[in-house]
Amino acid sequence: MSDQRSSEYLSTLEKGLRVLKSFSRENPRMTLTEVARVTELSPAVARRCLITLCELGYVGKEDNLFLLRPSVLELSTPFIDSFNIDNIIRPSLLSLRDQTGDSASFAVLAGSDVLYVNHVSTHRAIRLQASSGTRFPALATSLGRAILSALSEGEIDAFVFRYPLTARTRLTITDPVALKRVIMQAKTQGFAVVSDELDYGVTSIACPVVIPGHGIVGALNSSSSTNLVEIDRFTESQAPLLFSIRDHLVEELSNAPELVRALSL
Repeated sequence: MSDQRSSEYLSTLEKGLRVLKSFSRENPRMTLTEVARVTELSPAVARRCLITLCELGYVGKEDNLFLLRPSVLELSTPFIDSFNIDNIIRPSLLSLRDQTGDSASFAVLAGSDVLYVNHVSTHRAIRLQASSGTRFPALATSLGRAILSALSEGEIDAFVFRYPLTARTRLTITDPVALKRVIMQAKTQGFAVVSDELDYGVTSIACPVVIPGHGIVGALNSSSSTNLVEIDRFTESQAPLLFSIRDHLVEELSNAPELVRALSL
């Protein structure tokens, strides 16, 4: 979000969306007090937002607990449908998944996080699940580091110092200088690898997706279970395939200028 807000900025809409986004896997049901705490809104404002969202059918109430309702899914459908995501991006992810046996994702940068635009799960059970709309701290993921590696050194510096990273495992790199170092390494080699930093048991490799004439639009990754891989061999086998699928995805996106513009905003 820009620090310079338009005079026509609707703070009430922003607060309502903040309430919707406060629900998560960790907080699927919340009291009014909990919603106010998570959103950092006053109880009175949080209450008005919840009442409005209930009236619209996006939030439900059970006793004193609020929870999302299926109607929320309607909010993502226009984006997926209007830009034909399932026909433009998903086939590349399916190809990557089928050739590696590992899950595949395409994500963009959204503030301090990576936001999954499309995801194809592996046939194996894995510890950390993701789907379209999932967000994770960019600096703790291969997707985030891959996207950042396509930026200038000054932009990388600004990002790692603006968004301090809290450790998610004992292996999570949190020092800004060390984070910049691994991102610059990803810039040099063309891909980023993260193992057991976002969560134990998750190892992934990602490369940036850059469209000629538009710049970076996101990143493509392949994610496996740490106990099934040996890092060097994983990198050696996955990187060439990842690059090949990435190149195909770039071709597909280059023929979808409206989607590219949306991803580039």
